[in-house]
Amino acid sequence: MLREVTRSIDLHTRRSAKRVHDPLNLPDADSPRRYHQRESPMDTSREQQQLRLSIVVTFLVGAACVVVGLAMHSQAIAFDGFYSLVDVVLTAGSLLVSRLIASEGSRRFQFGYWHLEPLLLACNAAVLTAICSYAAYSALHGLLTGGHELAFGFGAIWAAVMGVASMGMAWLMRRRAIELRSELLRLDARGWLIGGCISVAVLIGFALAEVIQGGPLDHWTRYIDSSILLLLTVALLPLPLSSLWQALREVLQLAPDQLDQRVRDVMARLVDERGYLGFASYVAKMGRMRFIDIHILVESGRPLGTMGDVDTVRSEIAQRLGSDIRAEWLTIMFTGKREWM
Repeated sequence: MLREVTRSIDLHTRRSAKRVHDPLNLPDADSPRRYHQRESPMDTSREQQQLRLSIVVTFLVGAACVVVGLAMHSQAIAFDGFYSLVDVVLTAGSLLVSRLIASEGSRRFQFGYWHLEPLLLACNAAVLTAICSYAAYSALHGLLTGGHELAFGFGAIWAAVMGVASMGMAWLMRRRAIELRSELLRLDARGWLIGGCISVAVLIGFALAEVIQGGPLDHWTRYIDSSILLLLTVALLPLPLSSLWQALREVLQLAPDQLDQRVRDVMARLVDERGYLGFASYVAKMGRMRFIDIHILVESGRPLGTMGDVDTVRSEIAQRLGSDIRAEWLTIMFTGKREWM
């Protein structure tokens, strides 16, 4: 039985290979021989730079919104500020995870720190879900206790300024997330988008309240602020819930359907072409790292050829999988016994 292991961050980048000893240190002839092909640590410096920028801007925006919201007694504006300040802590966690991902791992974390990314995403989504839920409760309490008055004109101007700033940051982070293929920046962009939507909704509500204030509908203006907050939380709650589900799928290592089907299709064709007896494949995704484990069943007496022949088969499989699925950690094993699959 020959076991070949390949690890790379991108199959189409230049990689330097080095041979390592078998970590199991098995001396007998039946022991699998392993070779690792590894790349230098992933460069996340640009990602970290964008996260630091986001932390600074988020803190400034959040602190300003909290001060203005409390001064105006506006639940919606204060909610926007508290949301941003909590996001500072979450983004700082993203920065820490980004630095860890850039390292090669340690003796205790031999597969690296990829698993921390979905854990962080799950934590972020859970916290944002809790914030939205509490804000909904506060809004309902405000409506049931008769609402409150506030200066809608100034509030509308403030919401407009914050809306422009948040939407601008959302656009910038989304663009950088696409360039760097970063889930952490994509999550941060979503946070800015949510903040921008909050500001736009506050702007519309406050502008409407300013128009009807002093007229026949003036008595309804007391409920505008709490009503806006309740509508915002109901509209925004599905976003962190969706992120929470996606992150939990990775934490629980549920096989990604597209990746699983792609590997099965490629291996089914290769097994048929080369006359192998069968195969078994296992896939998982943790953050930006994807693991693919392939076991190929051959006749026990069938020669596999030289090591170069085995490498050729392995390279063909990697090439057929293609760069679209980014097989960062690919394991290919040949065996003559089905119980090893």
